[in-house]
Amino acid sequence: MPSAASTRAGKLPLVVWVLAAGTFLMGTTEFVIAGLLPEIADDLGVSVSHAGLLITAFAIGMIVGGPVMALATLRLPRRLTLVAALAVFALGHVAAALSSSFTVVLAARVVTALATGAFWAVGFVIVTAAAGPARATRAVGVMMGGLTLANVVGVPIGSFVGQYTGWRGPFWALAVLAGLAAVFVGRFIPRTEQRAEMSVRAEVRALRQGRLWLALAAAVLIMGGVLATYTYITPLLTDRAGIPAGAVPLVLIVFGLGALGGTAIGGRLGDRRPMATTLTAAAVTALALLLLIPLSTGPVTAVALIFLMALAGFTVNPVVTSLAVRFAGDAPTLTSALTTSAYNTGIAAGSALAGTAMNTSLGLTGPALVGTVSATLTLLPLIALAVTGARRQIRIVAQHAVPASVHDETTAPLPSRR
Repeated sequence: MPSAASTRAGKLPLVVWVLAAGTFLMGTTEFVIAGLLPEIADDLGVSVSHAGLLITAFAIGMIVGGPVMALATLRLPRRLTLVAALAVFALGHVAAALSSSFTVVLAARVVTALATGAFWAVGFVIVTAAAGPARATRAVGVMMGGLTLANVVGVPIGSFVGQYTGWRGPFWALAVLAGLAAVFVGRFIPRTEQRAEMSVRAEVRALRQGRLWLALAAAVLIMGGVLATYTYITPLLTDRAGIPAGAVPLVLIVFGLGALGGTAIGGRLGDRRPMATTLTAAAVTALALLLLIPLSTGPVTAVALIFLMALAGFTVNPVVTSLAVRFAGDAPTLTSALTTSAYNTGIAAGSALAGTAMNTSLGLTGPALVGTVSATLTLLPLIALAVTGARRQIRIVAQHAVPASVHDETTAPLPSRR
């Protein structure tokens, strides 16, 4: 855990960066499949659309498996849970790389998704506790930055390597790197006692708070808005903006850089002004998506708006994640897993609605319109959070005569951390 000196200096503890590295690996495996689908389909003797089930299976595994694994490992020491998750993650990739059966590869993807869900759920709790209340959102932003960096670096490299080594090459690389990450986590995560005091009842009881579900709703809607557009960004760029297909990866890197910057901004500003940060970012996201509909015919404006969409959209993520964990108090593990599920639910729902919209008369602008609506709807739970927070502050001040300055914008006193 951080020392007092490091806390005063504003430095995050090393554990945050170690877990961010693990998140980078897991983000890479989630998204690299999209660039390897033709090779996988050809090698395993299935159609490309059938091979796409590997993406769906991982998303479902994250949505359902995250909360399940969080409860299943609730009484285990957190370091043991993280090391075990990375070990299972590595073994899942080994099994997939060694198999010539699509069914086995599909099952391996589900297993790795379960491991990823467990890692994220426990990891968010550890980094918020390690960083302390004043820097919790920044720590979450760094950990989520590993996922964003995976889109900028991991996925392009994995896809490039896969073109030369076959799809199994990136799987072997991820297995080896996950094994190394398990060693580092075992070395740098502080040893904790068995969490016998934790109970499923306490974790479920934490879900009764309305503010928690407002934060989760914001996570679903903002991710659905951004990813609805991003999923079908390639045809928008090539067929509407006139960008050559060979230049599309460069635009995707621009998107990734925007997402990385947004995660950093949210982490920096979210601790001091969470509601102002999220409300502004959600509004800018909606505006960027709306402008993308008429202005996506020009390559320069299209790329600029895609960057702005990513920058503003991903600013919301670390803030609502940190708020959700904070609202859960001393039982944050299940809530952390549900936050991961919320993002994946947004991805799945947003992509599905965007695909449907694109097949209507809206054509290539359909996904951007779906994204605009979803990003705009994100303002509703955020406004509700701001209103309930203001009312809570008035009540606390009236009852205890505590100066308002001791409370952040959510106005809830920060819970003790175990």
